[in-house]
Amino acid sequence: MIDFRSDTFTRPSHGMLQAMTTAPVGDDVFGEDPSVNKLEAMMADYFGKESALYCPSGTMSNQIGINVHTRPGDEVICSHLSHVFVYEGGGIAFNSGSQAHTIHGEKGMITADQVLAAIQPDDIHRANTSLVCLENTSNRGGGACYNWQDIVAIRNVCAQHNLALHLDGARLFNALVATGQDPKDYGKTFDSISVCLNKGMGCPMGSVLMGDRDYIRAARRVRKKLGGGMRQAGYMAATGIYAMENNIARLAEDHLHAKKIAAELSQHDFIGEFLPVETNILIFEVKGRLTAQQFADHLKANNILVIPISATQVRMVLHLDVTPEMVEKTCQVIAAMS
Repeated sequence: MIDFRSDTFTRPSHGMLQAMTTAPVGDDVFGEDPSVNKLEAMMADYFGKESALYCPSGTMSNQIGINVHTRPGDEVICSHLSHVFVYEGGGIAFNSGSQAHTIHGEKGMITADQVLAAIQPDDIHRANTSLVCLENTSNRGGGACYNWQDIVAIRNVCAQHNLALHLDGARLFNALVATGQDPKDYGKTFDSISVCLNKGMGCPMGSVLMGDRDYIRAARRVRKKLGGGMRQAGYMAATGIYAMENNIARLAEDHLHAKKIAAELSQHDFIGEFLPVETNILIFEVKGRLTAQQFADHLKANNILVIPISATQVRMVLHLDVTPEMVEKTCQVIAAMS
């Protein structure tokens, strides 16, 4: 099978498996796992943050990040398409007792003017706005990347209104490779950053939350409350170290593969609106003689898996387990659908 359903379907490479089996480990709840400590220090240094916390999943690192920034009854500003709002099980309400104030932005991205308009006034009848969450790249925006100046403008609004700024950087490495931005600029601009290692980076699990020392100290306590304290987690953390050392630059190959498939799709009359392909995600409309499900079924019959994300839209995600030969076969199968 050629699996385009998500970049979470990757399997550890031989080198990553070797790193796992030879990793020095200890008890991370006691702070004594050397591989976890190394990964946390590596990630914090890469983004110019003081400290970091290794978590089992991106959902947990986001939810911890939100929890530390908020109090029950607060309000969190985010896109109506953001992962923290759509795909984390109502976690903002469940875990933090806060509510989401969602903004309809373009491709899952919001602007400084929209943030400013969404901030609640100082009124006892209103929820207290305390946090803004951005997502880069935007999953439901087809892997779109924020313009850096837009992020800076949002940061300025947050600073003027005493709001924290959190980044769901599940696919932040894709954005960095696509734009050439400096990761340390993100560390200077965001109060907290969550980065997944289990997507394009190819790890079987794990996400890292970064912030200043006091913030991460508080985050470690929340992780414990959520059941995220792990013991010999170094076997998994070693995969993150391997990915940091080997898998960042190669993300550009996924981006090229996505553009190649997009170029083939765009030749066909059953393909409608297509979100611009900036990184490794394709989201496109299927119309006319095919439904999104029929398109997916046809590809599945040819051993290619994609996800219909609505009655009319399909998502495909490129990752390190998709080879150039697989991309070529996919293009041939699509070409034959004319």
